[in-house]
Amino acid sequence: MTNSQPGEKQLLKRELGLFDLTLFYIAGGLSLRWIATAAAAGPSTILVWIFACLFFFVPLAASVLELSARYPQEGGLYVWTQRAFGDFSGFLVAWMYWMSNLPFFPAVLYFGAGSLLFALPHGQKLTNTSNYYLLFALVCLAVITLFNVRGLKFGKWLNSIGALGSWGPIIILMILAGVSVFRFGSATKFTVATMTPHASLRNAIFWSTVFFAFGGCETGSFMSEEIKNARRTIPRALIVSGILLAGSYIAGTIALLVALPSAEISGLGGFVSAIQVMCARLGLLWIVLAIALLVALNSVGGAASFLSSTSRLPFVAGIDRYLPKAFGKVHPQWGTPWIAVICYGVAGMLCALLSQAGSTVQSAYDLLVSMSIITYFIPFLYLFLAMIRLQREPFPQGVARVPGGKPVAIVLAVVGLITTSLTIVLAVIPSSDEPHKTIAIAKVLGSTLLLIGAGVAVFWGTAWRNRNTESRAQLPN
Repeated sequence: MTNSQPGEKQLLKRELGLFDLTLFYIAGGLSLRWIATAAAAGPSTILVWIFACLFFFVPLAASVLELSARYPQEGGLYVWTQRAFGDFSGFLVAWMYWMSNLPFFPAVLYFGAGSLLFALPHGQKLTNTSNYYLLFALVCLAVITLFNVRGLKFGKWLNSIGALGSWGPIIILMILAGVSVFRFGSATKFTVATMTPHASLRNAIFWSTVFFAFGGCETGSFMSEEIKNARRTIPRALIVSGILLAGSYIAGTIALLVALPSAEISGLGGFVSAIQVMCARLGLLWIVLAIALLVALNSVGGAASFLSSTSRLPFVAGIDRYLPKAFGKVHPQWGTPWIAVICYGVAGMLCALLSQAGSTVQSAYDLLVSMSIITYFIPFLYLFLAMIRLQREPFPQGVARVPGGKPVAIVLAVVGLITTSLTIVLAVIPSSDEPHKTIAIAKVLGSTLLLIGAGVAVFWGTAWRNRNTESRAQLPN
């Protein structure tokens, strides 16, 4: 880092162990909304899950594993890109990544709010009430921000709750699906024809969301200096959580499909809605309340894990003086980058407010998802390119790396580059039920270019001010 202040970073407290980090990855990576989305697209999505796991998640996890072992500094992706391509690229990647999570926060919390309606008396009357979703998102973001200001020893409880909110519903879903098949038979026919993905517009859009669902394994490295023995803990947590993540997505999708036809699974509350239909057929409607609460907790945990990790990027940029120096401050008592956390939480709230301007709940949700995917995946292009470029540097002795060494690392990075590029292209395509497709594309591309342009302006403006300040300091009195 160009202008590091080690004294500030030494105040950070190492709060996360292997178990904590594994739960963190699960809370952030396993979102039940994608299981419902996958099941709604039909049985062919099972092969899409497998494809996404092999050709995106495996290259991503391998790259994070090796780069975390090489450079275990706070900031992760920011540090790796900066080392490979310089300060400008490092800042721009960090800027796009933390901006991509601003629309992610209300998107995932809207899903949680929609699911929670199944637990409220007469809750379905609020399905199209924008103010309810907005209030839910704002309150949750405020609570998440306060917890993380106090430190990861408090914030990690939200991650644990989020992990419970994903495991519980999936286990119950699989049990209900087994009972449903025993009593009524499978609702979906699994044949070669039905399981073969087709090159349709609807499927193309869905593929981008499946790749998006496998993101998140890069987040732990943003907090490397707050993880106990990061070089050993991050790889182990990645392997364990990756197996659980892929298995849960595939098993959950199959369970929904054997219990219900794909046409009955849709909407913001798609997962809980499907559970409700299953429970009604089995005479077990009382289970819906517990599922709805757990799914809402899963959404809160997902938002919490990304806010806590991604807020470390503006913190490191503040230390490097590409953002105001206040972002790089660590609270002397709690050992957290508290100003960066608060600013990031407030920015997420503003994004929730702006997303509702002139939109229905569903339109706002679709726009938020599309914005998240594009701005989220552009940094992965840099990550995979950094993985290739940094192979020229010696690998530290005594730490884990990608099996097969440099040749395998480069092949995996190239595969990741190709699938990431494909995902970005697919994410631009609007859904088939979007009435104004041209406007939707313009919104997504325009907002993405605006975010990138803002990042470029911030970097060069700050760099110019820093140079002027240094030049004045060197002048004789």
